[in-house]
Amino acid sequence: MGKLQLEIVTPEKVVLSKEVDLVVIPGAEGEFGVLEDHVSFLSAIIPGDLHFIADNNTEHFAVSYGFTEIFNNKVSVLVDSAEDVSKIDVERARKAMERAQDRLSRSKETDKIDVERAEAALRRARARLKAAEAQSN
Repeated sequence: MGKLQLEIVTPEKVVLSKEVDLVVIPGAEGEFGVLEDHVSFLSAIIPGDLHFIADNNTEHFAVSYGFTEIFNNKVSVLVDSAEDVSKIDVERARKAMERAQDRLSRSKETDKIDVERAEAALRRARARLKAAEAQSN
């Protein structure tokens, strides 16, 4: 199997630059995999589990919204945030999800809740938990 160059970039830094065999990305139209010599294209990314295989090891990252470009055996992932699953505090992510769900349930009672912000927090927490769960399987 051939190799791809994977780069995960946030506004703050290059999170990862690594040669990989396969990458699976949570695209806006559904999850998709990329192998060597994949057709060139652009895709929106939604919060979820981005994972890849390198040297027979699978690694997972929780990613937020962004875009990916596949071109000439290079996969560029540009996202607002990306977090290596090994660094995720699962209990903290669960609590963040519960807080966001609580805020959203209270939004029906008051207009003082920023619904968009609560929904974004909920999506981030779910993405972190999904990636952590995938890593543990």
